[in-house]
Amino acid sequence: MKLTDISPAIALTSLDGRYHNQTAPLVEYVSEPALNRERIVVETEWMIMLANGYEGNGYQPLLAGIEPLDEEEQAYLRAIAPQFDADSIARHAEYESVTKHDVKAVEYYIDDELARAEQVLGRPTQLTRLATLVHFACTSEDINNLSTARCIKHAVEQVWLPAARSVEEHLDAQARQYAEMPLLALTHGQPATPTTLGKELAVFVYRIHRQLTHVVEQEYLGKINGATGTFGAHTVAAPDTDWFEVSRVFVEERMGLTFNPLTTQIESHDWQAELYGTISHVNRILHNLCVDVWMYISRGVFAQVPVKGATGSSTMPHKVNPIRFENAEANFEMSCALLDSLGATLVESRWQRDLTDSTTQRNVGTALGYSLLALHNLLGGLQSVHPNETVMLQELEDNWEVLGEPIQTAMRAAELRGVPGMEHPYEQVKRLMRGNTITQEDVTAFIDSLPFDEQTATLLKSLTPSTYVGIASRLVSYAR
Repeated sequence: MKLTDISPAIALTSLDGRYHNQTAPLVEYVSEPALNRERIVVETEWMIMLANGYEGNGYQPLLAGIEPLDEEEQAYLRAIAPQFDADSIARHAEYESVTKHDVKAVEYYIDDELARAEQVLGRPTQLTRLATLVHFACTSEDINNLSTARCIKHAVEQVWLPAARSVEEHLDAQARQYAEMPLLALTHGQPATPTTLGKELAVFVYRIHRQLTHVVEQEYLGKINGATGTFGAHTVAAPDTDWFEVSRVFVEERMGLTFNPLTTQIESHDWQAELYGTISHVNRILHNLCVDVWMYISRGVFAQVPVKGATGSSTMPHKVNPIRFENAEANFEMSCALLDSLGATLVESRWQRDLTDSTTQRNVGTALGYSLLALHNLLGGLQSVHPNETVMLQELEDNWEVLGEPIQTAMRAAELRGVPGMEHPYEQVKRLMRGNTITQEDVTAFIDSLPFDEQTATLLKSLTPSTYVGIASRLVSYAR
């Protein structure tokens, strides 16, 4: 049997197959039916705007020959989109199979609903003769750019951003919990000045928080200005109407977007490049976190909680593999690849219009899907690890040479005060500690061999690799 013959159809991508449960929330906003539903919202709201005007024109019809729609008629139009169900999707598909044009199919779908208005409302209504008002003075991109912007805005705000916030909040809580837990730092993979686990987690919280603030503040631009952005058809239909102001009000007040006053046939998509660049940046920060935690696990700093019944290795029963972090890494990379491509491609268009952006934007859901999947796995991974204090303390105890830094710095300060015997402090400490195994006794003896004042000597001898962490714990409070 061919897999293509199986019903329901087998998903081509892992996002709609293996990982469907994790990525399904995005279907509500960035799937093809979601886009068509949003197109219906734009088309019907435009009809209401044309018929009922706006505050600036005294709520008068923008075109002669139509009466303002009453509340019931407006409610009827606004109910078309929410009722876009499985049967509706099939009806739209039938229209598109004939028109070969998705927006035109939406127009015909709305025409059908207008034809049914009297039957549904149970009374005469002008809606039955307003089919000509559907898509009035619009090019497809007038509808598409607004629909796409609203779809992406809702997907980011309702699905992606809360998932990213969950990771941020979990990290922040862990950073505060482990603010004072000492950790041997490694720079270039070598033992370095100790820090705390909480402070290192807080670094990621701070980085993520800055980028998520950019996402929250992101503008989503829109336009509704005709075939080449000139309001040409609008001004022919109603020369005395301030169509520029109508467009601004519609985009900002009805669509909830930022008005773009200057476009070709398409909205220029610069806001999308900005948004995808920021989300890609978040992905890369969290990819960095995945790699760090993976290496902490390998080093024994983090211990994993085994999942009952789960298999770590098909041949080595003892293993608990950090697969959630590896899965997150891979999916962040996939998301970045798509987002980077989207950001680079969408900002270009041949003269006043070409169709490359139309098919390209159909991959936005996939790009967000990979990131959402990665966030899901990263959070699950973080929730399944905990610090191994025994390993962490032993690492610190095995590396007394990290106290070379405070000793040579104290020597520098003494040399500046004119204390003899403190010359070339860096070199003196380097001869003692570099490449050698150093114990507490070695450190104490070296401090005693130098002419420190009693207070400085006492302070230096009180330091241990576990206590030489500066103000690391205090820094955690600055994460966000």
